[in-house]
Amino acid sequence: MIKREHYLNQIIDLIDKDIIKILTGVRRSGKSVLLQQVVNHLKNNGIKEENIIFIDLESPDFLSYSTINDLNEYIKSKSNKTDKYYLFFDEIQRIEGWQRLVNAYFSLDNFDVYVTGSNSKLLSGEFATYLTGRYINIKIFPFSFVEYLEYNKDSNLSEKELFREYLTFGGFPASFELDNKIQYLNDLFDSIVFNDIIKRFDIKNVDLLIRLTHFLVSNIGQLVSANSIVKYLKKDRINVSVNTVYNYISYLEEACLIYKVKREDLIGKKILNHLEKYYVVDLGFRESILKKDLDIGQSLENIVYFELLRRGYEVNIGKYNTKEIDFICRKGSEKIYIQVTYILANEEIHKREFDPLLNVNDNYPKYVLSLDDFDMSYMGVKHLNIINFLTGNEI
Repeated sequence: MIKREHYLNQIIDLIDKDIIKILTGVRRSGKSVLLQQVVNHLKNNGIKEENIIFIDLESPDFLSYSTINDLNEYIKSKSNKTDKYYLFFDEIQRIEGWQRLVNAYFSLDNFDVYVTGSNSKLLSGEFATYLTGRYINIKIFPFSFVEYLEYNKDSNLSEKELFREYLTFGGFPASFELDNKIQYLNDLFDSIVFNDIIKRFDIKNVDLLIRLTHFLVSNIGQLVSANSIVKYLKKDRINVSVNTVYNYISYLEEACLIYKVKREDLIGKKILNHLEKYYVVDLGFRESILKKDLDIGQSLENIVYFELLRRGYEVNIGKYNTKEIDFICRKGSEKIYIQVTYILANEEIHKREFDPLLNVNDNYPKYVLSLDDFDMSYMGVKHLNIINFLTGNEI
């Protein structure tokens, strides 16, 4: 088991701070393991086991706990009003009204509260109303390529060979030691769709949900609208409304399976309300769902997008006149532009990737990322090899 230092250090810095620590992300991305690593850190720093209350709501030990009153009684049986306690709720979303329970223990001076959930909307609605300004959300993703390299540090494979594996099978840690990775990814995908979408939202048209998911995963990095999806489905004699498509996409987003990226007009300086791009949380799902030769350029764009999120950037798509820019990335006052392509094989591709960036008349850094080994920087636009981007810290 490797320590995911990128996340772990963020959480450790918040220990004993008067704020709720919330970890959100797709199932099996490593949230529970991170909580256990925080527990180990506490024990190694002198915190007694009886002062750590860990509630794993997917464990057999807690299957009979179905209400906040059940959990409240359990916590009361393990604590008193004077000693300091570290309270961990793992996969809290299955308990109705959990927000009230978390809020109640956060309000006590002797509790430090940690929460995980596999729902991107965990922090919306009632919870946000209860706790505005009193929580911090740390988004957890499957392993990055750097973490994948660390896991495979004793492998005989080269960095490029490991990258090809990562590009195909993704970064879900439980799959790494399995011979049949695709079977595991299929089962995980089915579990997420059933538990976090079909069951939760009482979906009746499961076939439509699966078809829509396949469409979005097939078209990652492509401009898509709800209307274009409706037209696509109509070719298969499936009649569906635009509103239904929007609803189903929102369910996939809430399950942290699909991420939507908005399109920004760089000249008008506004967000455009049609034509977004979608990315899948892990490329292993793309391989297991589609089961065919995949567009490597789309896969590379997907990897870069999630790496930018890991590094704390807010990411939009850019539109500059008739040109498209893959990513506009912001972090505080920092802003960068990024184009992603497979290889700069000829003059036409070089022009397609560099020209949109050269047309943007500002002084923010601009990059083209590809798998080319040679530096092809041009007229102030920096070229980086994608593997070097993933393993380095220039961006």
